[in-house]
Amino acid sequence: MWIPSKLTAPSALHNAILRPRLLNQLAQAKQHKLVLFHSPAGFGKTTMAAQWLDDKPNMGWFSIDEGDNDAFSFANYFVKALNLATNDCCAKTATMAEKGQFNNLTSLFNQLLGELTSWKAHAYLALDDYHFITEDEIHKALTHFLKHAPENLTLVITSRTQPPLGVAALRVHCKMLEIDNPSLAFDEEETDRFLRQFDARLAEHGKSLREQVEGWPSAMQLIAMNSAHRETVPTFDRANTLPHLWDYLAEEVFDQLDESSRTFLMQCSVLDRFNAELAQMLTGREDALATLLDLHRQGLFIVNIGVEGNWYRFHNLFGNFLSHQRQKLLPGMENTLREKAVQAWLSVNNPTLALTTALDARESRIRVDVLRSHGWHLFNNGHIRLLSRALETLTDDELYTQPRLVLLKAWLVQSQHRYNHVGELIEIGMREMKARAIELAESEQGEFNALMAQVAINQGRPEQALELSEKAFAQLPTDVYRSRIVATSVIGEVYHCLGTLNRALTLMQQSEKLARQHHVYQQALWALLQQCEIYMARGSMQLALDSLDKAEELIEIHHLEQVPLHEFMLRLRAQICWSLHRLDEAEQLAQRSMDVLSYYEAHRSIPAYTMLANVALARGELDKAERHLEQCQHLLGLTECHLDWRAKVYNAQLVLWQLKDQPHLAKQWLEDAEVPEKANNHFQQLQYRNLARAHALCGDIDMAYTILHQALEQSQALQLSADVQRVLSLLAAIQEQDGQTLAAQETLIQAMSLSSHSNILICFYLDRNHLQGVLTRIAKMSDVDVIVRHQARTVLESFNRSSMSRAVHFDEALVEKLLASDNLPAAVRVSHLTIREWQVLGLIYSGYSNDQISAELDVALTTIKTHIRNLYQKLQITNRDQAIAIADKMIKSIQF
Repeated sequence: MWIPSKLTAPSALHNAILRPRLLNQLAQAKQHKLVLFHSPAGFGKTTMAAQWLDDKPNMGWFSIDEGDNDAFSFANYFVKALNLATNDCCAKTATMAEKGQFNNLTSLFNQLLGELTSWKAHAYLALDDYHFITEDEIHKALTHFLKHAPENLTLVITSRTQPPLGVAALRVHCKMLEIDNPSLAFDEEETDRFLRQFDARLAEHGKSLREQVEGWPSAMQLIAMNSAHRETVPTFDRANTLPHLWDYLAEEVFDQLDESSRTFLMQCSVLDRFNAELAQMLTGREDALATLLDLHRQGLFIVNIGVEGNWYRFHNLFGNFLSHQRQKLLPGMENTLREKAVQAWLSVNNPTLALTTALDARESRIRVDVLRSHGWHLFNNGHIRLLSRALETLTDDELYTQPRLVLLKAWLVQSQHRYNHVGELIEIGMREMKARAIELAESEQGEFNALMAQVAINQGRPEQALELSEKAFAQLPTDVYRSRIVATSVIGEVYHCLGTLNRALTLMQQSEKLARQHHVYQQALWALLQQCEIYMARGSMQLALDSLDKAEELIEIHHLEQVPLHEFMLRLRAQICWSLHRLDEAEQLAQRSMDVLSYYEAHRSIPAYTMLANVALARGELDKAERHLEQCQHLLGLTECHLDWRAKVYNAQLVLWQLKDQPHLAKQWLEDAEVPEKANNHFQQLQYRNLARAHALCGDIDMAYTILHQALEQSQALQLSADVQRVLSLLAAIQEQDGQTLAAQETLIQAMSLSSHSNILICFYLDRNHLQGVLTRIAKMSDVDVIVRHQARTVLESFNRSSMSRAVHFDEALVEKLLASDNLPAAVRVSHLTIREWQVLGLIYSGYSNDQISAELDVALTTIKTHIRNLYQKLQITNRDQAIAIADKMIKSIQF
């Protein structure tokens, strides 16, 4: 008896979606002997094959089940399906099959191949669920049939496994079209279309759902069907969140396996990824490799993730399902498996995954063991967040009975630049260890002293830092490399802060060399960044950039992208680019540094916001600069910061007040301004210039001179070349403001002579209002060095380009100048534009689109359109070209 449904392709599901992506791929099927759909259960193999073949005129279908795993049944249905596709072309073979008149299946297929020669049209024969076939005779016969099948016949097979039909040879000879689970998985567009059929709310979470189920269509189907009964989108880490999905995996996959295979899979599910070696250590099975290969061939949800070593992982949902089954069916083995998994990772030299696995173990003892043996290795390789998370899980007794774990925790805080918390943490640690009668060995005390020296220098206490470093050297054995490197580095920083740059550079180079030699890569990175700062202070910008190139290479090789020092490297590079007036690069680097800091406290972004403000100031974008500085002030209120950060914020703030002519704000700032005792380094020098700028802005020129002469004397004595140039540039601007034109010329010539070597240009742009006239005179002086004259002309041309280019922002100061001009067009004079409309006009002139104007002013697009409409009405114009022409006429009506 025939079962008709076995020879009929299934009807399309009512909620199935068309998938043009796959249909386009299948359009080439005629060129292949075999189209193989193979994937685990529920990936839509049958649905896709039926959808594709639905409009094919010559098509036969054979739905295979367990009863077809013998030669007689398989032969009859196979021949019957082929006759349906070829209009009974093989009637004689069908009769032989029905009567069992064949010695073996291969001989029957030879008869079949002979009859097929009379069929000329192209035909398709689909064998659905071929994974039910395990008989070698059937596999051999079908392999023979495929090898000799006519070119006008395409065999279509759907299977959970890759069938043993000589597919490797077919693949090599391009005779097979393969549609596997990555192909069958829904992409983002298909996910969106599929979910919208059920619930538009669910479609909003389509990307997240697709990632969790890895595009598995049946999971999407079950989620969608259940979404109507849920107020929240389901998660997939527990069986009770989506029971139908767990039931499906149990019935279609897990329950089909023998007990030994189920146990093997549950044990392996402790690992996020695994190979045969790890599986053997975890399960104790000598046949782990053979078992893995067999289970992978069976089409389970096991994904091969690497050729070398045959690494595997479970599909996300199947892994969660197995974890649930493991905890339910093997509860007594859970902790033992976790411990074995940790040891397995350590045996293959992967302490990162060992500690990650240990975090899920019930016994914290396992975590303590990994931290003690591998914590410092993980720290040196930048695994900051993982270590912090692990240490937070320890009890006080587990932490404070292990001095090196206390030290590790303190270094983690230090590495995140939370300087104000490190000393407190060490103090608590010392007190808690003493309460538990834990006595530090001399070498351990030396390591704590080295760290406290680092904290002291970061907090601006160089004398204490030097004392602690020397004490650490006396206590540390010669083989305690890390802390000796730290102490060396700290002494280098002390000399840097004191302005002894040559000695500081030598010590930092020595520190870098030792750190690289002993694989203390974060300390090597720190030493390189300190070298960069020393070169910057010397005005050697190219050497500073070379140091940063080495630092970037170190970060890339040792995967230190997410440690805070990476942000420091980006910040220094931005500082150099800004100094060289490469503003676009500086802006991009500041944005990148904020991305690195997204995991850390908000106040860590103060330098990045300051740099963005500085870039805006150099471009004349005062509104944007003001917004960035407001954010800086807010963040400064959240914590106590080093003078280095504060002085940079103050500098940008004072330049803004100067450009907006707001001396009253400078006067308020001076009331509480910090006055360093000396100006031995870049941040003290900057604060001296801040004080001088503030006094000049308030009209106290004499005090400004006094402060600048002090800064100049010290910077020249210490050969802080970059600061010498910046002091001279500001001094020239104040002299010009004071009417001392000859002195201003002489001072600026000195500054420009230094600039010809350092290429530092930004100081001329920040004080351009006062320096433009001086530069114009210098450019015309025949008795001035030709290089200085050339540089003066270059800077002036840059001034003119930026002034007359479409980078003009109509702030209040510029508007006031425009309205005072006798040459202002009458239509503008009587228009009474609001300040926002002036800003919009300036951005239109700058070439900004409506969307860009909206983003620039942080205002809704609809509001911008309203401003533009009002602007056009007031100016009696109708389009952008006319607005640009009016703006251009206004710009030319005034002299910058």
